[in-house]
Amino acid sequence: MAVEIRLSAAEVARVRLAVSPLAETVLGLRVAFGVGGHQVHRPWVREVRPALAAEPELPLLRALLEGCLPAFLFPVPDERVPAFATELAGLRTADLDYVAAECLAGLGAARARELPEPAELLARAADALDRCHARLVAPHWGRMRAVLEADLGRRAVALVDGGVEGLFADLHGDVVWREGELLVGGRRRPAAPGGAPWTVAGGGHGLVLMPSVFAWPDVLVDHSPRAAASIRYPAAGVGLLWERPRPSSDGLAAVLGRTRAALLDALGEPLSTPELADRLGVSPSAVSQHLGALRGAGLVTTRRTGRTALHLRTGTGTALNGGARERS
Repeated sequence: MAVEIRLSAAEVARVRLAVSPLAETVLGLRVAFGVGGHQVHRPWVREVRPALAAEPELPLLRALLEGCLPAFLFPVPDERVPAFATELAGLRTADLDYVAAECLAGLGAARARELPEPAELLARAADALDRCHARLVAPHWGRMRAVLEADLGRRAVALVDGGVEGLFADLHGDVVWREGELLVGGRRRPAAPGGAPWTVAGGGHGLVLMPSVFAWPDVLVDHSPRAAASIRYPAAGVGLLWERPRPSSDGLAAVLGRTRAALLDALGEPLSTPELADRLGVSPSAVSQHLGALRGAGLVTTRRTGRTALHLRTGTGTALNGGARERS
């Protein structure tokens, strides 16, 4: 269904950007359970499946995450990129009536009665999410954070260059800006009576936009925000995260010289060919040629997003780049 977010002029001025490590853990679990997500995450799912199978609270997590997602698991961050521990501490102090109401709304009365009492539920869920973050997400958080922060940078530039209209212009195909109102396509809840969009008010707190790795390719909206309204959208460059390098036999021999080393260093975040050319002060054609050699060596991967090709270091490229820094 469509969701309409109404913002006053004052709230438009309070639009901000943030990343939520807690939300990425919750959404990652949902993907690992086979709910939503996309085949782009299959390499990660295959890798984490053994650790997930050993989680003692797996039945509880499945009960919470396989249906309509409870909003108490998605608090809006106060900081741009809070620590996971900070968000988890906030989750542990969530209002118990709010927890109970969200479980009832998401699961229905019959299934909600099967869950522990809110205080026990919250404590057990928080402990489980702590373990899952450490085992499933933390080992990959460096690359994930690089992708998410690169997206924040792009959106900030879009906001400066084009205002709110420019910010939303290419956020996602399901997001449309109309003079103080955002229309977001979605399928999470039934339409309001008469088929009208579900309406969400900013409540005077503004709007927080959060790029996500595991929400991809969908857009998620909190239908009943307790503070700021929020939208979680797919971060640019997600398709690059789990790709495995495909080295050629003579690829590494080609990875020599200052320009290629500089490219490898810059690609800790997803960047386009023009952005790399601008940073390094060389022509786009030269960048393309050097990227070809780096791809052949399995050090860089490339994925097209719309009309733009984005490049990112592979795990091998990151290890090589890190080793070079240690020796320098």
